[in-house]
Amino acid sequence: MVAACANRRTRLLAQLPPGAVAVLHTAPEVARNGDSHYPYRYDSAFYYLTGFTEPESALVLVAARGDKPARSILFCRAKNPDREIWDGLRHGPQAARAAFGFDEAYPIEDLDSSLVRLRDHAPSGIDLLPLLAEMRLVKDDVEQATMQRAATISALAHVRAMQHARAGLHEYEIEAELLYEFRRHGAQGQAYPPIVAAGANACVLHYSANNALARDGDLVLIDAGCELDGYASDITRTWPVSGRFTAPQRQLYQLVLAAQGAALDAVVPGRPYAGIHAAALDVLAQGMLDLGLLDQNTCGSAADVIADKRHLQFYMHGTGHWLGLDVHDVGAYRHTGNAQAADQPQPSRALQAGMVLTVEPGIYVRPAPGVPEQYWNTGIRIEDDVLVTATGHTILSAAAPKSVADIEKLMQ
Repeated sequence: MVAACANRRTRLLAQLPPGAVAVLHTAPEVARNGDSHYPYRYDSAFYYLTGFTEPESALVLVAARGDKPARSILFCRAKNPDREIWDGLRHGPQAARAAFGFDEAYPIEDLDSSLVRLRDHAPSGIDLLPLLAEMRLVKDDVEQATMQRAATISALAHVRAMQHARAGLHEYEIEAELLYEFRRHGAQGQAYPPIVAAGANACVLHYSANNALARDGDLVLIDAGCELDGYASDITRTWPVSGRFTAPQRQLYQLVLAAQGAALDAVVPGRPYAGIHAAALDVLAQGMLDLGLLDQNTCGSAADVIADKRHLQFYMHGTGHWLGLDVHDVGAYRHTGNAQAADQPQPSRALQAGMVLTVEPGIYVRPAPGVPEQYWNTGIRIEDDVLVTATGHTILSAAAPKSVADIEKLMQ
């Protein structure tokens, strides 16, 4: 990790103007209530460049100029034996410099005075975030290995939830099985608040209450992933709490699974990112017509459904997002050049080996006139974490079963 972070700093410094000085602060500690704080989480960009997890820290990068070499300087909390009794280890500047490979390190109290000196005659107005977003979009070997491990832990948690679920449990009881499995395998916590949605709750995209009963006949949609060493995983599985899909549930589920299969086929280096959503949408739109969710006499073909946006009644979100240090990770989805007119959308960026993204089509059927009643109050989403490779892709979350046969076998 130390070598990887040092390499990232070197690459970033090479992109800065000669002599430029750039500053990146980590996230502050945040009070929850009274004198209690939320669990601390460092800033993702700061961690990407440093591997340093203590609050009250800043990184200063000084680009090379003439015969003066580039420098990376850490400012952090000084050693304080009294506070360390209460709060735990502080590296202090000297130990942090040696342990994390910085050129220099000083107490955080010296930051302002140091910047006055460093910025004398240096270019100003350097915004690191766009440069970092592009760097973070392609994961190196260290990141890929961490994300594989995070996805595997989360997949095991989804398996545990399926195995321990039964009708009559509250959603939060099922959630507890997930969180246990995260920590049991060494993940530091959850990458985002888990969604555990039974029955009609699965039609609420960002459902978070997790307090209803799972009843016999319900599908349970779980969208949950752990965070491991700063990196997020993000998996969704949907399964019957009774262990067996009903016929209507199976029809909708197979449709979403087919849509995901089509979307995964589009995850190939060189192809446009937007093609993933387009592939899933083609399958879903045709399925909506075939199952009678939409009236073909009124809506026409699948292409007509998409053009008229009639699919939004049942599928209203995108088919994925970048994944990394943030669960919705940084990086543009379209080219950001000025080749096209300002009023024209930029083309979708091409997929590249080393990118990691989610593929997560779904369908959400609420009661409505003209919608077959056997599908009402059914929400289904299937989401995997996917690494783009030189020849195609690898599904990092493959350890979580998703075929009807595999789910029903596991739950017996």
